[in-house]
Amino acid sequence: MNKVLIINASVRKENSHSRRLTQLFEDKWKKKNPKDIFTYQEVGLEEIPPINEKWIASAFIRPQDRTEKNQSGVAYSNQLVEEFKMHNIYVIGTPMYNWSIPSGLKSYIDQLMRINETWKFRSGKPDGNYMGLLKDKKMFIFSSRGDSGYGESEKNAHMNFQTTYLKFVFGIMGIEDISILSLDNEEFGGELFENSKKEIYKKMEQI
Repeated sequence: MNKVLIINASVRKENSHSRRLTQLFEDKWKKKNPKDIFTYQEVGLEEIPPINEKWIASAFIRPQDRTEKNQSGVAYSNQLVEEFKMHNIYVIGTPMYNWSIPSGLKSYIDQLMRINETWKFRSGKPDGNYMGLLKDKKMFIFSSRGDSGYGESEKNAHMNFQTTYLKFVFGIMGIEDISILSLDNEEFGGELFENSKKEIYKKMEQI
């Protein structure tokens, strides 16, 4: 039995294409895996507080030196990290905002990116050699974008700070099995966008 965490990042509710993708995934997944458990984390419509000075002071205290008092700055972060660790499948639905991700999703990632919780330095020293602490996890990233050509070696690849960032940062945490499906051409609409939807829905069937 899998535990699936669905993370929606769009600030739109009714007209969000990324939310439709996560819902479509959920519907199809449940038909094939009816016993799997689903949990939902809303980072687009509900505020995820950004990290601050108090958070940093608490987060970088070594595990052996932690106390209830000096950990007060990461109390909320601890809840998010514990929830994240409890799941083995992650589904992120996110639009591309200004070639990157929504601010709510960035705040959520900042809360999860915890030394000695989701990652550490392999040698124990800050030498840039990161080691992810999350093992045997699977992630699906469903993105929606106004234009197209953001894939590797495509015309807009150099402007893709959305899926490339997500794949990198969650890779640092140890999640290596990441699948990405992107719904492109939203701003153009019409037949071009409809063809994009048909293509991604077809790929969804293959998951």
